[in-house]
Amino acid sequence: MKKSLLGALAVSTMLSPVAAMAQTEVQFWHAFTGRLGELVAAQVEEFNASQSDYVVVQSHKGNYSETLNAGIAAFRAGEQPHILMVFEVGTATMMAASGAVRPAYEVMAKSGGDFDPDAYIGSVKGYYTSTDGDMLSLPFNASTPVLWVNRDAMTAAGVDPDTDLSTWQNVDTVLTALQEGGEECPLVTAWQSWIHLENFSAYHDVPFATQDNGFAGLDTELALNGPAQVAHLTAMGQWAQDGKFIYTGRRNEGGANFRAGECALFTESSAGYAGISSEAEFDFDVRPLPYWEGVGNAPQNTIIGGASLWVMEGHSDDEYNGAGAFLNYLSSGDVQAKWHQDTGYLPITAEAGDITRAAGFYAKNPGTDIAVIQMTAKEPTANSKGLRLGSFDQIRGIIDEELEGIWSGDKTAQEAMDSAKERGDALLRRFEAANR
Repeated sequence: MKKSLLGALAVSTMLSPVAAMAQTEVQFWHAFTGRLGELVAAQVEEFNASQSDYVVVQSHKGNYSETLNAGIAAFRAGEQPHILMVFEVGTATMMAASGAVRPAYEVMAKSGGDFDPDAYIGSVKGYYTSTDGDMLSLPFNASTPVLWVNRDAMTAAGVDPDTDLSTWQNVDTVLTALQEGGEECPLVTAWQSWIHLENFSAYHDVPFATQDNGFAGLDTELALNGPAQVAHLTAMGQWAQDGKFIYTGRRNEGGANFRAGECALFTESSAGYAGISSEAEFDFDVRPLPYWEGVGNAPQNTIIGGASLWVMEGHSDDEYNGAGAFLNYLSSGDVQAKWHQDTGYLPITAEAGDITRAAGFYAKNPGTDIAVIQMTAKEPTANSKGLRLGSFDQIRGIIDEELEGIWSGDKTAQEAMDSAKERGDALLRRFEAANR
């Protein structure tokens, strides 16, 4: 059992040294910085102050990829944290890590909390649930992509900021008008693969991969080079060549440009609300992610991104009780409602959404419920319930590289996606062979 006198004293000066020494330490590694990092730190402080048995110590370990790699390296060295944040593309990797993780539902139930799997929103929980229906990790920060609009930039370019932007056909027209009106950055995006391929596929109800996007088995192949995906990327490639779409990077580099008021339209996570609401000095609003009218079954539903919290093996019963207590705390209605309202992440329980609505938050902040509606308006299909692919972090790297070839004009969309499929399928076969 690990103890931390300094951590305990930081929680409350009311504790005596003897009581402080009795606290069980729980290590929590995450990937948040900036405003999100501040909000996570506040949650940890509030949990620590709410009870005297455990002290959670939160540590930032880099971006999502770096945090996952740090957790893997720590486990191999026998120095793993109790709770590790893993982004959604690492789900299959964690599920295949036999002996490395302990199911979240089990830890939460045994810690004395009133764990109810049915309390969690199905479209969120399903991403992290086994084929037996067991929730393997806690879907802590789940988001979905939306369209952010700089209303001031639209007005300055002579475009009605209330223009319908529900379809990419309409967006195409608006991008031209923005450029003609003097806007130098009509459209920017974050997380290009997640938004413009993974969510695009789900939203149009076309497969991103075979075997129900990996949920039905490891013998899956990528299907991201289909007609719908290629047509969308061809359009975006032309926008890039015309200066209507400005490429800024593979992750969320474009967020800084939008928050600074430099771009008119921004496809980004609903969790962009935390930074945009606190930094933007312009009038903005949030709209649903656009879709191509007449393509597939659009609009179907988008899928989640973000991360979940995994409990690592190799710790004592007392430490698992502390980890479970913390996860139950994070799932509680009031805590989840505040997290949802502060960040733009989806409420992971129906109760949290009800609390938020009853408080009048959606009425006072129009558009903040769009992400929830977009995720829950339709029952997910085999193409739209999520992705569960091995080595997906590396596959995303391949996709990013191929997308950059499209934006630069070096490759056609078909050439790039055919190459992404071939290279990605090779990684899927390697993952399948290693986990049979």
